[in-house]
Amino acid sequence: MQSVIDQFFQHLKVERHASVHTLKNYAGDLRQFSVFVDSHYPDVSRSGDDGLRKINPNLLRSFLSELFKDHGATSVARKLSTLRSFFDFAMRQHVLDNNPAKAVRSPKIPKKLPQFLTLDEVMALLGAPKGDGSLTMRDKAILELFYASGLRLSELVALNSDQIDLANGMVRILGKGNKERMVPVGQKAIDAIKNYMEARGNLLNGKPDQKGVFLNKSGSRISARAVERLIEKYIKLTGIQKKVTPHVLRHTFATHLLNNGADMRGIQELLGHASLSTTQRYTHVELDKLMKVYDKTHPKA
Repeated sequence: MQSVIDQFFQHLKVERHASVHTLKNYAGDLRQFSVFVDSHYPDVSRSGDDGLRKINPNLLRSFLSELFKDHGATSVARKLSTLRSFFDFAMRQHVLDNNPAKAVRSPKIPKKLPQFLTLDEVMALLGAPKGDGSLTMRDKAILELFYASGLRLSELVALNSDQIDLANGMVRILGKGNKERMVPVGQKAIDAIKNYMEARGNLLNGKPDQKGVFLNKSGSRISARAVERLIEKYIKLTGIQKKVTPHVLRHTFATHLLNNGADMRGIQELLGHASLSTTQRYTHVELDKLMKVYDKTHPKA
């Protein structure tokens, strides 16, 4: 089975251009499945690649049942999705004739409203970086760009200098599946990025310049974890009593657009969602707002 897993990861890297985050999740899921098979179905494990043909829906249901002891429905559903993708690949490689995971029902995931910041909270966060140091200017540019564009964390840290058109206020994004999209950026964010770019050379510390827009203090491309930490730092400074991640800023971008009359299709394009159904979860936020207005203003409410 391991040789097919190795081929699957090569396919994800080279042909699907999967992100590091996606590869890490897939690797963890398949490793967990392999350990389960080794311990509970040794005959399948000992059969190598031929053992894949012995994997049936009941074996998979047993695996999911084991997972539910320590994982929630969302995590279990994702791991099943990983297995479906892996078995689909095995079919295309003519290792399997059918996908056993297709016969296993995915657990029902409770719907959660996207978390987001209010306008006052956003203004407090964007105003939190104080001073004119290179790192402070970088942090301000990152926060402004997140709110102005709704970028994913992976998209922001991968951003290269040639993807930003400051003159026209546009950013060219390479999103999931290496799909390209153009995102307009407001003047506040453009000004913050311009100020940072003028000071960016101070972070290189004599190193040759590289394509990455956002650098760390050592002059290398900033990491995703470093961006998460700087957001945590400024949230503490503002006193906002919410857990705020880059994804919450993405939700905030979309929610504020919707609340101010933006078209759902337009928001889908800006976020880079492949399906409109992914974007439509923001309508729950809007409907909640409408219900409050109704209750407050309708004479018979």
